[in-house]
Amino acid sequence: MSTALQYPIGKFKASEKIDTIHLRHFIQDIEDFPKLLKQEVEQLTEIELDTPYRPGGWTIRQVVHHCADSHMNSFIRFKLALTEENPHIKPYLEHLWAESVDYLEMPVSFSLSILEGLHARWVFLLKSLTEKDLKRTFYHPEKQEEIPLDKTIALYSWHCRHHLAHVQSIRKKVTY
Repeated sequence: MSTALQYPIGKFKASEKIDTIHLRHFIQDIEDFPKLLKQEVEQLTEIELDTPYRPGGWTIRQVVHHCADSHMNSFIRFKLALTEENPHIKPYLEHLWAESVDYLEMPVSFSLSILEGLHARWVFLLKSLTEKDLKRTFYHPEKQEEIPLDKTIALYSWHCRHHLAHVQSIRKKVTY
């Protein structure tokens, strides 16, 4: 399997130093994502929504629902890290969530609505963070590491662009 199909913008690489300019760009990616995703999926047919973006990969419908769930989890992790000292977060089995009936059958409009409201709140919160806040952490038991919020912002900037590229790739794949 081609990693270019799985990682169309490359794998995530965390920068050692994240400055305010980087953060502004990362937050802008997170802010723009719901609108850009909606623009992309509104152009897709039901057949395209149910087409995997790569062999063995999720369908576009599953990707959209995954983004809503993943971003909700991330928002909660931010709130936990901002209100508790290095809280242990609860990982979840994304691949099993992607097999649930809502991922497979539900219209994407519901997850697009979640993303719109969630990202408005999330970006409002992100823009309010101080340098001290950005260094707050949560503990990820699967990775067995403390993860600071500034690196989490970078990760979710990448996550937005990564999955947007999956959705954008579908028009190149589907032929009628």
